[in-house]
Amino acid sequence: MKRYGSVIALRPEKIQEYVRLHAAVWPQVLQMIQACHIRNYSIYLRKLADDRHYLFSYFEYTGNDFSADMAKLSADPATQKWWALCKPCHEPLADRTADEWWANMDELFHLD
Repeated sequence: MKRYGSVIALRPEKIQEYVRLHAAVWPQVLQMIQACHIRNYSIYLRKLADDRHYLFSYFEYTGNDFSADMAKLSADPATQKWWALCKPCHEPLADRTADEWWANMDELFHLD
């Protein structure tokens, strides 16, 4: 199992919409996330000192081929429709890598 953390900014005018969307995530999207070996998935919201809102995402990957599972997730029609609703709410970090939407974070500590 591998843990993943990532961060992205949230557009201020889209906060309530994003909260509303995640209060009732589509069952098909949840099923596909699980089918792609993602467990213990959480998203947190926080306004930081720069007066911007950020989302922190955490999940555990239990599969054997992360790239293949992420390709499967990305190709899923329901997930694509879900992302089409969520992505306009996001404001990706300027320093993320070219292949990232959410910026990956390095795990520094874990107590099991």
